[in-house]
Amino acid sequence: MNNIADTSDTTPTAPSFSREGATPMMMQFLEIKEQYQDCLLFYRMGDFYELFFDDAVKAAEALDIALTKRGKHQGNEIPMAGVPVHSHETYLQRLIRKGFRVAVCEQMEDPAEAKKRGAKSVVKRGVVRLITPGTLTEDSLLDARRHNYLAAVSEVRGKVGLAWLDMSTGDFFVQPCDMAGLPAALARLDPGEILFSEKMLNRADVFDIYAEYKNIITPQPTARFDAENAQLRLKKLYQVEALDAFGGFEIAELSAAGALIDYVDLTQKGQMPRLSPPTRVAEGAAMEIDAATRRSLELIQTQSGERKGSLLSVIDRTRTGAGARLLAARLSAPLTNAEEVNKRLDLVEYFHDRDALRSDLRAALGECPDIERALSRLSVGRGGPRDLAAMRDGLSCSFAIGNLLAKPDGGNDGLTTQPEALGDHLTAMGHHGDLIDLLRRAMSENLPLLARDGGFIAGGYHPPLDELRMLSSESKKLIANLQARYTEQTGISNLKVKHNNVLGYFIEVSAKTADKMMEEDEFIHRQTMANAVRFTTVELSELESKVSKAGDQALALELELFEELVAAVLTKADAIAKCAQALAGLDVSAALAELARDQGCVRPNIDNSLAFDIRGGRHPVVEAALRENGDSPFVANDCRLEDEQSLWLITGPNMAGKSTFLRQNALIAVLAQIGAFVPAAKAHIGVIDRLFSRVGAADDLARGRSTFMVEMVETASILNQATDRSLVILDEIGRGTATFDGLSIAWAVVENLHEINQCRGLFATHYHELTALAAKLAHLSCHTMLIKEWQGEVVFLHEVGAGSADRSYGIHVAQLAGLPKPVIKRAEQVLKTLEKGEQGGAVSKLADDLPLFAVAIEQAAKEERASTPSLSDGQKALLDAVADLDPDNMTPREALDALYRLRALKD
Repeated sequence: MNNIADTSDTTPTAPSFSREGATPMMMQFLEIKEQYQDCLLFYRMGDFYELFFDDAVKAAEALDIALTKRGKHQGNEIPMAGVPVHSHETYLQRLIRKGFRVAVCEQMEDPAEAKKRGAKSVVKRGVVRLITPGTLTEDSLLDARRHNYLAAVSEVRGKVGLAWLDMSTGDFFVQPCDMAGLPAALARLDPGEILFSEKMLNRADVFDIYAEYKNIITPQPTARFDAENAQLRLKKLYQVEALDAFGGFEIAELSAAGALIDYVDLTQKGQMPRLSPPTRVAEGAAMEIDAATRRSLELIQTQSGERKGSLLSVIDRTRTGAGARLLAARLSAPLTNAEEVNKRLDLVEYFHDRDALRSDLRAALGECPDIERALSRLSVGRGGPRDLAAMRDGLSCSFAIGNLLAKPDGGNDGLTTQPEALGDHLTAMGHHGDLIDLLRRAMSENLPLLARDGGFIAGGYHPPLDELRMLSSESKKLIANLQARYTEQTGISNLKVKHNNVLGYFIEVSAKTADKMMEEDEFIHRQTMANAVRFTTVELSELESKVSKAGDQALALELELFEELVAAVLTKADAIAKCAQALAGLDVSAALAELARDQGCVRPNIDNSLAFDIRGGRHPVVEAALRENGDSPFVANDCRLEDEQSLWLITGPNMAGKSTFLRQNALIAVLAQIGAFVPAAKAHIGVIDRLFSRVGAADDLARGRSTFMVEMVETASILNQATDRSLVILDEIGRGTATFDGLSIAWAVVENLHEINQCRGLFATHYHELTALAAKLAHLSCHTMLIKEWQGEVVFLHEVGAGSADRSYGIHVAQLAGLPKPVIKRAEQVLKTLEKGEQGGAVSKLADDLPLFAVAIEQAAKEERASTPSLSDGQKALLDAVADLDPDNMTPREALDALYRLRALKD
């Protein structure tokens, strides 16, 4: 079991990493590679990361780069591929997305130090980091608008624990779970990588999870899930004697959390990122939505895997990366606590009613950098000057936003009450004036990406640094003066003082004028080339030493100051993280308020009842698409699932909007419980604990399941888990098998939903026989998609009304799809035959009359020929003459003549 992309072995490898006969450099590579056999080894050699053997073959294929060779090993040529250090993150991104893990092996000393040990000495190298899909921190490797979770699953004494963290933000969560609910929990997280113990992966009940996530599962030794060691790791990380202050955790949760910490420590080589204390997500705190339902509703991405067209893409008006990540997280996990939902709605309503305040807030948020991820990079030693600047600018934005929101009611007279959530955010934002001032004084305007490039500390911040810079600057002026003096002294106008990394500073003249320099003892010969000769002087060498020393000292001092500034930030890391989360929360609330204003959404009434009353509901994604395309407005519909009609049986023709109606009510429920206004005229929703959707058909070839089998598995999951607080939407249950079998299954499912699950539900079907259940089941109500027949045509009104459909109009839809006329005509004949008599006899009669199909085709062809009028010889001549015209290449006179000829033909 491996999450590394497979590549066929077509080139020689290093069998068992044998080091016999290897060069010193290749010996070192093989020793390091043996420790990281499941990774591609990025082996640093100067300005390139080189890959050898199978690593080179896999990387060359995955990256579409050249595969070359470097020497031989045991008689076989060694495959080699390489990527430049300065652009390696681009290649890393592609490798990680294809499922590879990468071990980054750096040079641990200056090559000059290695030479001191001998000419054949190899530069010391070591792996400084393992890069895996779940442990990314670089912006270039991440999507700024979504979380990248690393998750771990553990089972201890029959209980399952789930833990997950985002290394790029420091978020850390744990949750109790069970095997039945684990797939839904993982679907909610959509992690980049999942850790399982090798023991757990051998269990039969984990097979479906493995099949779903096999490309991102990283097996771990079972020992790393040891619960006692896990507690020790967590205590050491947070420097506490007990974990009680963080909440009460089950042993399985601690086991999973400890495995995560161990894995992060392993991949980061001891450089632990800043992680918030683990937050426990109580079981049932979020609306449970299984993977099939998420795919069906297209919450975060469409069924084709794209963001565009999903619910998230339509509602996301956030201005910051952190806000976008928070919105996606909320959309994945709607709350089930009505009080918490209403706290969120209070804040959205507050911004909704204050256009000027909302506009000012969103403008300020648009200037706010992603301090969450900048803080994480600084905590693992991968931050740079620009991350410090992000701290400065982000905290400055929070200060300005705090002042903006601290005014009573945002400056509106008469209204002074602020929602509780706003007060919580303002408190969490805190005060960071001292740190802002420090970073403003310390950081210069133009900042390099890397600290080692220098020049990022502002002048005047640290006098000793200013002195070194002045010395370096003055020394360069002195060198310019030396050049002028040497030119005057020798009379050589083209004399130049230059610099390179080999000779340092030197005097260069042309070969023709070099004799003058040779005659003077002051000038010491260094190098003769074809067209130039190079010299030095004692004075120039001494000045070079001063320049070099001053520059090196200045850079060393800047790096020291950088570390001090990073330390100053990290001492306030927790407060900064809370500030970042508060800004994200404000961003989401203001964005949802903006959406509500723009789309005409209303605040839903959320409580703990079993109500589901939507008036004038609309599908947010379909409505947005209609608006974008300039089509007719979306037709709104009511849906009231309570009292005597908690379960709706919906009939009606295809293309009339049944599936859209089903999905729109599920999406409205999701939006309401994340704390958003909803696309409706009015909405009252009692909190939904679980949402189930079985809409659409697809097979699962990877698991050997037909479309009907997938349908039955998902339906079984619904019937086994739905409660009276759940919302279920089902479309066309039973269509994938024989008619009577399908009808029987659909009939039994409706009865079970009504009598056993007693949930709120929408059941769409073409089995009109099911409408008979309305007389038997007290809470079942029949509804239909309304249509209008006009002059032989069917008009879909996209409206839902009481009652049931008399037929499905399937043949009409087939005609709209473009089926040949003979097929449509024959289908109408078959339908009439079936509707007249008993099904068995009718089918036998149709089978006996099969030749009639050929007759029908011929008859349809005759009718089509008859409907086409014949042409006279004159008409044919006229048409031929028109076809021969070439208007683009005719002069006005030629066009006029052609017109007269055509008129003559007509006459």
